[in-house]
Formats: sequence, structure tokens, C-alpha cells
Amino acid sequence: MKPLLDFSKPLYVLAPLAGLTDLPFRSVVKRFGADLTVSEMISSNALVHNSKKSLKMIEKSPLERPYSVQIAGAEESIVKGAVEILNTIDGIDIVDLNCGCPVPKIVSHGSGSSLLQDLEKMGNIIRTIKETSNKPLTSVKIRIGFQEKRPVEIAKVCEASGADFIAVHGRTRAGKFKSEVDYDAIRQIKEAVSIPVIANGDITSYAKAQWVLEFTGADGVMIGRGAVGNPWIFYQLKHGEKEIDPGLKRKIILEHFDQMIKFYGDYGAVLFRKHLHTYSKAGYKGASEFRDKVNRISEPSEMRELVETFFNPSNLLIH
Repeated sequence: MKPLLDFSKPLYVLAPLAGLTDLPFRSVVKRFGADLTVSEMISSNALVHNSKKSLKMIEKSPLERPYSVQIAGAEESIVKGAVEILNTIDGIDIVDLNCGCPVPKIVSHGSGSSLLQDLEKMGNIIRTIKETSNKPLTSVKIRIGFQEKRPVEIAKVCEASGADFIAVHGRTRAGKFKSEVDYDAIRQIKEAVSIPVIANGDITSYAKAQWVLEFTGADGVMIGRGAVGNPWIFYQLKHGEKEIDPGLKRKIILEHFDQMIKFYGDYGAVLFRKHLHTYSKAGYKGASEFRDKVNRISEPSEMRELVETFFNPSNLLIH
């Protein structure tokens, strides 16, 4: 039987990003090359209180196999309750614990990267997930410390508590998203633990992904913000292509649009504006005029027609 995740070659993973890596976006990167997709971060509290929004966020595309649901939580009993709810939902293969989110609202509740301040508590929560979950795998997303760097210590607690693999964002919580990513720390983790390690942080291009894999020795790369406006990075990695064909780029953008309408209905066109703003920054003629038009269109067929025309390879500034 084929393993759920094949770590014999580099794994290409889409990182969870609030408000961006929804079902339409995940289904697109999955179709075009991502090995693993992860839900947006779900609050354990919200799940336990039967939040309709959270349950909607767990929905997945049929393409998403394997599929990971990421939860955040600060109390063992609440996390246990959340996992018990996930146990009743088919199609989830991995439960992932977020120990990396630096957002003050999350940290002030004691979850996300706040858990890096209390490794005993973090270990107990991982153990609770592992023991409660009926899903094949348990994983953890970590940073390399809260204020101080403690990469190996944190990773070893994850391993000892039952994590099947970890994803490492190479910054401390204090470093937010601005400080330099410490790829040395990811390499140290890879050398110190026996479970697979996925490298994360500032992986924004095909070349950078290849370099990070080689430098850290990691078993894969997790790409988040580097995939926004650039979902074809997974196609490039999967097929070993340094450049992306403009025709394929257009096909991927249209696929993304179609999935938005399918999932959100007509309102998907309005939600897609933010993506079009990012997509249009890649060297097309009349980009600012296009963005201006997009902001005023909410009718799906009109928007699709405009997108088809604008992203035609003949509209590129450099052919």
C-alpha cells in the first residue's frame, strides 16, 4: 500500500495562511503540484463550540488527499474535544498543532507560538492529540523559539511527544515575519531528530526552494506567502521547471477563479479581487487600469472575460 506521505523525495507543502489558503486556493495548488495541503488555522475553542465558520473552513476539495487540518489550542481538555470532533469528519489524514503563530490575539490566549514558552505543556498537548486522534498522522508546526532560539530542544519535545513529522518556520516569535530566516537552525533540527522535517520561511521562488532543501537537508519545503500570487511555484518544483509558461499561468489563474465561484457563489468574484491584484503585478500591460476595473466588477462572467483577456500571454510586457 502506498504511504500517505512519501518522504523518499522532497515533499512540497502549502502552508496555512488565514484568509488566503481557503478551499479554492488549496485545490488549485493541489491540482498543479502540491503534495500536501493544510487547512487555515482552526481554533480548538471554536470547534468545541460548534462554530459553523470553523466547520466550513475544514471542508476540502476531493483532490486534497492527503489533507491536514491545523488546530490551535492552549488547554489539553479543549484540544481533546476538538480532536474528538475531527474524528467524526471523514477525509482528514493529519491533525497538525500550530505552535508557531506569532499574532498577539493567538499568543495572548496561550496558543500558537505561546506554547514555545512552556515545552512541557506543548508536549502534553501533542501527546493528547496523538492519543485521541483516529487520523493516520499527527504533525506540529513550530518556530525556533519564542524570544531566544531553542530549535533542537523544541523539536526533540515534538518528537518525544509523538509527532510523526514537523514543519519548522526558521524564525523566533519575536522575529515575526521580518527577521532573517535561520536556515542553520532548521539544519540543526534535521540532524538532531529522526522524524521528517519540513523547512518553512521566505521560500519565494523555485531557486530558493532548491537551495533550502540542499542547505538544510530537510525532507520538504512548506510554502505560504511565497505561493500567494505565485501558486505555480508548486508546478515548477514538481516538474523541475525554472520558468513558468505564461499560458499555463493563465490557466491556473482561471482555474482559481472558477473554484472561487464554485465554493462561494457569485460573491467569489468580489473575494477574488485581492488575488487579481497580486496576480497582475507580474509584468502585464495596463496592470493598474486592470486593477481599477476589477475593483468595480462583481459579476462573475464579466470578471472572467476580463481575466481571460488581461492574462493572455500577448499582453505581457516582455515576450
